[in-house]
Amino acid sequence: MSPKSANSTKSARSTQSTKRATRADEAPPAPEPLRVPVADSHTHLDMQDGTVEEALAKAASVGVPTVVQVGCDLKGSRWAADTAAAYASVHAAVALHPNEAPRIVHGDPDGWSRQGVREAGGDAALDEALAEIDRLAALPQVKAVGETGLDFFRTGPGGKAAQERSFRAHIEIAKRHGKALVIHDREAHADVLRVLAEEGAPERTVFHCYSGDAEMAEICASAGYYMSFAGNMTFKNARVLREALAVAPLELVLVETDAPFLTPVPYRGRPNAPYLIPLTVRAMAEVRGIDEDAMATAISANTARAFGYGDGRS
Repeated sequence: MSPKSANSTKSARSTQSTKRATRADEAPPAPEPLRVPVADSHTHLDMQDGTVEEALAKAASVGVPTVVQVGCDLKGSRWAADTAAAYASVHAAVALHPNEAPRIVHGDPDGWSRQGVREAGGDAALDEALAEIDRLAALPQVKAVGETGLDFFRTGPGGKAAQERSFRAHIEIAKRHGKALVIHDREAHADVLRVLAEEGAPERTVFHCYSGDAEMAEICASAGYYMSFAGNMTFKNARVLREALAVAPLELVLVETDAPFLTPVPYRGRPNAPYLIPLTVRAMAEVRGIDEDAMATAISANTARAFGYGDGRS
């Protein structure tokens, strides 16, 4: 190959790589609007591009007029509470993410979280952080305590005790304030169910981004736990999630984006946002063998009931 040809090939490859990178950063087009409005039961507007006003307007234009903004740390939980106070279409959930508790107790020398490098604060620092979550949970615009739970994917054995102590504290906070509990469960199914049974789950408990199988869905159903399905249920390799959705009682099913993560097909890998909820709702309706409107009607009622808004509790 001549130097000129080699340079042309390199240039073409570079152009293709740039196009792929650009496309991955592009927001997907808006889907056809839902005829029956639903709520995004779990999103992170503070991690998405654009303004809150833009995100809410775009979501409302496709039949998603309500979102639950979820906090993962003190900064994010305060932001969620402030945003919910400013926008009637936003409800807040506040908590320390399961991976946040070990960082508070043992430190974060690598600065992996958005707070950057942190020194170990011990149990006293965790107690102080939990006290702030307790204060925020009392606010009327805060409808849930979460996302809390257990995550054994990122946190190793050394952080499990801090995670579980934080989880138990969040359960107590949710029950004391009469708020829903939003569960983050990653590679920790048995332990999450164990702690909920030992502590006694709140009246309204939501498994965010449900990740269990059909057998676990039946366990959750028997306990009255809500199961919220995200865009990953549309992935080709998500057969287990679709099987779980198929057996979950319709009255316990919610939908979410977990945006900016878990963008549904055909836009997997591109930025997610609440306006893409219709894609997941339609995929869920197909799994259940019901029409889109019936699926949306059930989800809408379930979400209001789970988070206690629009039904006399707000």
